[in-house]
Amino acid sequence: MKNTALYQKHVSLNAKMIPFAGYNMPVQYEGINKEHETVRKTVGIFDVSHMGEFIISGPNALDLIQRATSNDASKLFDGKVQYAYLPNLKGGIVDDLLVYRINEATYMLVVNASNIDKDWDWLQSLNIQNASLKNISDRTTLLAVQGPLAAKALQTLTHINLHTMPYYTFAKGIFAGINNVLISATGYTGAGGFEIYVDNQHALTLWEAIFTAGKPYGIKPIGLGARDTLRLEMGYCLYGNDINDTTSPVEAGLAWVTSFNKPFTNSDNLAAQLKIGPSQKLVAFEMIDRGIPRHDYEIVNANGHTIGRVTSGTQSPSLQKAIGMGYVKTEFAGLGNQIFICIRGSHIKAKIVKLPFYKKQD
Repeated sequence: MKNTALYQKHVSLNAKMIPFAGYNMPVQYEGINKEHETVRKTVGIFDVSHMGEFIISGPNALDLIQRATSNDASKLFDGKVQYAYLPNLKGGIVDDLLVYRINEATYMLVVNASNIDKDWDWLQSLNIQNASLKNISDRTTLLAVQGPLAAKALQTLTHINLHTMPYYTFAKGIFAGINNVLISATGYTGAGGFEIYVDNQHALTLWEAIFTAGKPYGIKPIGLGARDTLRLEMGYCLYGNDINDTTSPVEAGLAWVTSFNKPFTNSDNLAAQLKIGPSQKLVAFEMIDRGIPRHDYEIVNANGHTIGRVTSGTQSPSLQKAIGMGYVKTEFAGLGNQIFICIRGSHIKAKIVKLPFYKKQD
């Protein structure tokens, strides 16, 4: 098991540590529900340094990214971020990721922790024009500062205007007295905020500076447990649950980050599937009757026939109701349709709803 550069800090804060994607990671500090509420209402800080970062550079960097990823990276400009996925040859997904354009010949890919080695090997296999690839995952600390007060909590640490930074853009500069910090207006919570990339040697300095600056705003450390409930309330896919090597991006509703105006891995087959229509779809649902859906629970129709399976589920801390996502046969995927989740031998009623589950309060 690996430790992030902030492992001892988490231990000193009495975090509950668990093995996750090959790392010892904090799952919670004072409780998932409290931490969830902190991010929704004020500001919290996550150590997500287990994520992977690759630098792709050189004159053929864009060519590799265009062939490997689903989205159209030619639309990026310096300081712009794009969500995409890596299709495989079998109709599934190698990983979903973020693409950062640093300059015309330099990009950073941010990938899921559990897929770092797999993604690296996949990109290497596609790198027929010898773009330069560098894996900086083990030397990079990534902190996510999320919540409606994130910009206020961080602004004293940098001259970069955080209040006017558009969503899915980034800037590099001095942050907390540290040179060459990358700060990105992205996140996985739907609460607003930033993700900050820094070399491991500056990790503790950055963490302490953020806590000092954020103290007047009630900043607290947040674990991966609340990160999961926050992302599910927004309907964000989690690799390994909602998407994987065998799930179709068309079935997963990822056509919006799929650009067919350029060739990419398996693009012809995905275009054909999109035209015909998928046999199943990833849907969101709320429980009507009492019960919490969990990963891999069976989904049935009113007659008890299997129509799909749950991929993610939880008791929503914000909504005080049980919610989930799962794949169902397309004919049962309409909004408002009733479905039933098999929980401990019983068929528990639910209904299909529109994402996101959680809407920001005025």
